Amino acid sequence: MTGYPPRVLGDYALLADGERGALIGPDGEVAWLCAPRWDSDPVFAGLIGGGGVHAVTPVGRFVPGGYYEDGSLVRRSRWVTEEGEVECREALALPADPHRAVLLRRITARHAPARLRLLLAAGSGFAAPDAPTGAHRTRRTGDGGWRIRAGRLRLRWSGPGAARARPVGGVLRAEVVLAAGESLDLALEVSDRRLDGPPPRIDACWRATERAWREAVPRLEGNPDARDARFSYAVLRGLTSPRTGGMVAAATTSLPERAEAGRNYDYRYVWIRDQCLAGQAVAAFGPYPLLDEAVRFTTARVVEDGPRLSPAYTVTGGPVPDLRPVDLPGYPGGHDRAGNRVSRQFQLDAFGEALLLFAAAARHGRLDPDGRRAVRIAAEAVARRHREAEAGIWELDAHAWTHSRLICAAGLRAVARPDTAPAAGVPDGLAARWAALADTLLADASRRALHPAGHWQRSPEDPGPDVALLLPPVRGAPAADDPRTVATLRACRAELTDGHYAYRFRHDDRPLAEAEGAFVLCGFMMALALHQQGEAVEAARWFEAARGCCGSAGLFAEEYDIAQRQLRGNLPQAFVHAMMLECAARLAAPPS
Repeated sequence: MTGYPPRVLGDYALLADGERGALIGPDGEVAWLCAPRWDSDPVFAGLIGGGGVHAVTPVGRFVPGGYYEDGSLVRRSRWVTEEGEVECREALALPADPHRAVLLRRITARHAPARLRLLLAAGSGFAAPDAPTGAHRTRRTGDGGWRIRAGRLRLRWSGPGAARARPVGGVLRAEVVLAAGESLDLALEVSDRRLDGPPPRIDACWRATERAWREAVPRLEGNPDARDARFSYAVLRGLTSPRTGGMVAAATTSLPERAEAGRNYDYRYVWIRDQCLAGQAVAAFGPYPLLDEAVRFTTARVVEDGPRLSPAYTVTGGPVPDLRPVDLPGYPGGHDRAGNRVSRQFQLDAFGEALLLFAAAARHGRLDPDGRRAVRIAAEAVARRHREAEAGIWELDAHAWTHSRLICAAGLRAVARPDTAPAAGVPDGLAARWAALADTLLADASRRALHPAGHWQRSPEDPGPDVALLLPPVRGAPAADDPRTVATLRACRAELTDGHYAYRFRHDDRPLAEAEGAFVLCGFMMALALHQQGEAVEAARWFEAARGCCGSAGLFAEEYDIAQRQLRGNLPQAFVHAMMLECAARLAAPPS
């Protein structure tokens, strides 16, 4: 129906305002947008074979491109045509309204006249594209715009009046010719409430959006990768709700990690681990607002749920809905689904990451009384539950995963440090008890999960290495010069890498690349571990290789297929941007 088939993931750009996000394809199509919230049903779902389209596309042959304005998610899509150049400046307007998305698009003909095709049709959520749309109603407004009623959603499209848009087959279609230097402003509102009052004042919306991004993204100077660091910060900001501080793991669902392998998930929710990794990454630069947001959301969940902390929540702090299939064709190679089974799991490492986040906030003087209360709850949860089998960082079958025990030891040590404990509200006696518990966790792991070769193994039952085991020493447990730390890094480099690309662990006897893609997060983990060992040049090589595993817009997915040089999995993956941000800070300083 739309004429915009799925593209390779590296071709897509992201617009986001903290409450929802849109993926923009190279032909100017909005390939994905859930509204009014991240985990709502999609209004544009062409990415996974669903209905709905909103596109601005040059007529005729063209070459696409574009870039983001520095420190923002304001995108300038550009197309070089046979006659000249066309630019579409686009953004989701800020400040965000939780009930209403406003997509701004300013189209300008550069150097020569330009002819463009405009399309708009609301989809039917997760229904098939050819599903009956009896609930859809389209009508013209007095100011030349259009209103669409699509189920629970209301859309208002302002600006195409001069283009004489007309509904054909349920799709608003128009063509517009712009003279050289001429611009056309479009604003699309999507809301679950009545759109009363006048349409948005476009110039005022742009000014507010520009101001909001300037205020939201710090300069992050003092490292050679400041521009990329600012972009990753902007991505994390765009994925974080200003209402709750919750950061979704990705903007999408059902994008496959491996074709026809059944590994595709719904990541439009807040994983506690990912949220904590993002907060720690920001803390490596300074006490910037995203650190406070991470602490706010994590504190609320730890205080409310205590030792029964769920691995993930909706952005408003509610339970993640259970997995359900969706009747759509899906992204090629994938299977559509909404919801996630993660709420059925216990992930011990979430408590360790929460303690590390709280410790980082305390060192910056950013931990309030609720945060100090959450420190005690998280530490006591580790004491109570560390002997239980759990799903671990990679969300697998329940075992005594070594990484979880080590990261909890690191978190306990971090909040018990003499330079941290007072700010975290931890008295001396309690700090000593938690430090002793950290020692117990390390001793138990050493007794049960230390390979005869001297490196940490994944679990007492699985003797293989795991790149996740490189992170606890970076966080302080065990120490950088501990023989187990050095041996684990050596084992991971020998068994889990291909050039300067890293894989999480070995699934079986197959070559690494046949089991899954290179895990981009793990490439940045390798860089941090090597930097900690004083191997500055090799750390920089790993950092640059991982930094290159992005699409043309600079977005990271979860995995990278090194043979086909393509992104795999949901987009953008927040924890990859977080680890890139932390690497940019830490590799610019001497090892600590």
